[in-house]
Amino acid sequence: MSFLTLFLLLLFPLTAISSIHDLLQSQGLPAGLFPESVKTYSLDQSGRLEVHLEQPCLAKFETRVYFDSVVRANLSFGGLKGLEGLSQEELFLWLPVKDIIVNDPSSGLILFDIGVAHKQLSLSLFEDPPVCKSQGMVLKKDGRNKNKMDFQVQR
Repeated sequence: MSFLTLFLLLLFPLTAISSIHDLLQSQGLPAGLFPESVKTYSLDQSGRLEVHLEQPCLAKFETRVYFDSVVRANLSFGGLKGLEGLSQEELFLWLPVKDIIVNDPSSGLILFDIGVAHKQLSLSLFEDPPVCKSQGMVLKKDGRNKNKMDFQVQR
């Protein structure tokens, strides 16, 4: 955890930060990165963030995104790194989002690292928490007992 993150957490303890959206803003990130359906979240001393949603769901920023019921990441000022539980649709493929970074808030851009590419989006897309819908999405167990996303056609 960076000194700045630790300083901000001491200055604004989690008890004073009422929502995940407030926490994100205190860390230089837009409030609307997580949907309004967040039930709880926790942040440990090392900066490991765990966000629990009511259920897995789909939302839309510029493209569709899938939130698992639990999303984890390392939170530092201006970034969510090592994300787990968040995927983005690109050309009919669902790719895991690895990092979300705001290098320079004055640029108006946010960077999504989806492994095979880096995608820059307008920060204005993330001002408000998105509405997340479970409609049209089914999670199935595959033969190896792992969850697999299966989407019904609904565009």
